[in-house]
This record gives sequence, C-alpha cells and structure tokens, in this order.
Amino acid sequence: MAPAKWDCDWKMKSWHQFAHARSEMGRALSTKVEELLQLTMERPDNWRDNAVHAQSVFVKVASAISRFEHVTICASSAQWENARKMLPEDVRVLEMSMNDSWFRDTGPTFVVKRTESLNSEQKIAGIDWNFNSWGGLDGGCYTDWSLDLLVARKILAIGRVHRFPNSMIFEGGSIHVDGEGTCITTEECLLNKNRNHQMSKDQIEHELKAYLGVTKVIWLRRGLFGDDDTNGHIDNMCCFARPGVILLSWIDDENDCQYERSIEACSLLSSETDAKGRKFEIIKLHVPGPLYMTQEEADGVVKDDVAKPRVAGTRLAASYVNFYIANGAVIVPQFGDDKWDYEAVQVLSRTFPDRQVVGIEGSREIVLGGGNIHCITQQEPAI
Repeated sequence: MAPAKWDCDWKMKSWHQFAHARSEMGRALSTKVEELLQLTMERPDNWRDNAVHAQSVFVKVASAISRFEHVTICASSAQWENARKMLPEDVRVLEMSMNDSWFRDTGPTFVVKRTESLNSEQKIAGIDWNFNSWGGLDGGCYTDWSLDLLVARKILAIGRVHRFPNSMIFEGGSIHVDGEGTCITTEECLLNKNRNHQMSKDQIEHELKAYLGVTKVIWLRRGLFGDDDTNGHIDNMCCFARPGVILLSWIDDENDCQYERSIEACSLLSSETDAKGRKFEIIKLHVPGPLYMTQEEADGVVKDDVAKPRVAGTRLAASYVNFYIANGAVIVPQFGDDKWDYEAVQVLSRTFPDRQVVGIEGSREIVLGGGNIHCITQQEPAI
C-alpha cells in the first residue's frame, strides 16, 4: 500500500500514514533542488586488485562531498578499520554487511510529505524496493545478493525512518525525477524480462506514480551504449539539471554506437513535455573516449562463478551525466580524457552557475565496476 500524498525524493526522518488509494499521491521531489542533510556511501572491498584503486577514489569522492555536507561511509567488518584510517575525521564510518558498493540501487528511495502550511512539519519516509542484482540469474552481476536486499532496511532503521516496502524489482539509478511531477526512465531497464517479467509497462508505470508521487513518466527506449551491467540505467544517459532542463549524454561521431542512442533520446525528449506542460531544454554533455577495459584491469578481477566476468576490450559505460549534486557543488567524474573531462566541467559550470563543479580524478576505477559517482552515493534531504 502506497503512502498518502508523499513527494518523491532520491533517497532520510519522520513518517505518516499509508494511503488507502494510490491516486492520492502528491508530486515528485528531487533532492537535487533541496538542501541535503547527509550522503551515504558504501565502501568497495571486492573489486580489482583487492579494491585498493577503487577505495582510493571512493575516498576522493567522500572527501570532496564532505566539504559541502555530512557524509557517512558504510564499510564491511573486514574494511571498517581501513576505511576509518583513510577517510577524513568528519566522515562518519559505519559497519554494514553488503554484497557490493552501489547505494543508489540498493538503498532506499526517500519520499517527502509536504503540507500546505509553511509552518507545518515536513516528514520523510523511505521506499524499500526489491532487488535482484540487476537481473538475477538472467544476466545479473552476481549470484548472491542476500546482503544487499537488507541495505535499505538497515539505512532506514539507523535513521529511524518509516519504511514503505515494495515488492517490485527496482534500482534507484533507473529513474530521475524533476521535483515537479516528472519521472524519466528507460524501457531497456524497467521492461527487461530479468526484472519484473510478470508486470506490464502500464503496471510498472502505475507503481512509479503511486510510490514516487509523479504524474508523468517519460520512457526512453535505451540507455547508454555499453551499460550492460544495469541494462541501461537512466543515470548514465540523462538527468534533470532542474525542472524543464535535461542534460543528455552525447557524442558527435556518427559512426559510434552511442550516436544512434543519443539522437533517438534527443528526438523523443524534444517532442515531449514535462508534467507541467513545458518543453524541454536539452543540454548535450559529450561522453569521454570511447574507453575500453585493459588486459591489466581485467586480470585484476578475481575470476569465479559468483560475479559477472570482466573481459579486456569491453567498452566502459563512462558518462559525465553520472554526477552527484551536493549542497553548493556538483561532483563530476574525470576519466583521464583531457578534452572531454575539461569540456564536462565547463558545461556543468554553465548549467549550475551557483554551484562549484568539483572533478574527481581517477573515476575510471569506478566505471570499471559498472557505474560512477551518482551510482555509489545516496543523499538524504534536510527537512
């Protein structure tokens, strides 16, 4: 049963009543336009070369964000002491068991209940979705996701936040919302038979509207080329900079496999309006590279029957759209591509003139695992 008149947020405090009818939901809310109280991240301990490279980049990300808001890192028992030593003192480190390091997808989706009175208390709850490692036994990333299934519940319990469970298989990186009733997603992911094969498109959209409080869902056909791990999550392809303005992953090379996808998405978005009836302004954000996994990088990953194999020569799903918006800042990946790294910072600086754009060198290490800065973070709105 869905919560009554709650607004969607990305992902923590008080709670309110359940709804008796899903049609009573309110509009969506994006934390990207809200003051943030806290960020929560997981620390990797099962990546290439015992995760030493990824851990150092996670420290860079957490340290950069901690300049603008409170940060909590969750680390396994085996890594807690190591994490504590490497991270700044103002970053809180909690022990939490997990299978992998993608809080955007395994953590809760926070929803905010807004009231008409400005003096009334605004309350927060979290949606605890079902999770199957991006596809379960049909193309999923690993065979045991039992610990990740408990991550959202644990986060909500730590924050004493009311929990709304939902049995639909869903990951936070598969949607973006604009805070004013519009949700954007991809058919490639949410309609994939390895997620909710028993549900129709209309049924999935109904759940999104009921639980996220949105009134319009825009479906792109595909996500970023090469984003096979997530089956085309939207957070690598495009995102809202603010209501009515979309940042879209782009490439100029007509012979590149990404070109057709970018053109397709641009055409669809140009023909659409948001929940308020506005036409979209589309800002193109060129992807790096293309980048490919090296033999050395592939050899550094433990080969077993538990996780998806990493193969040299695989195109990396690298995108500057996969950034994190903090209080007063935008934290953006940098991949070692001087031309497009620089261009991304310039485009985002113009798009967010009131925020400091902070580039994270070495973000290639995160994309080697299948995502980037937006994927490893989960923000808590301050209410």
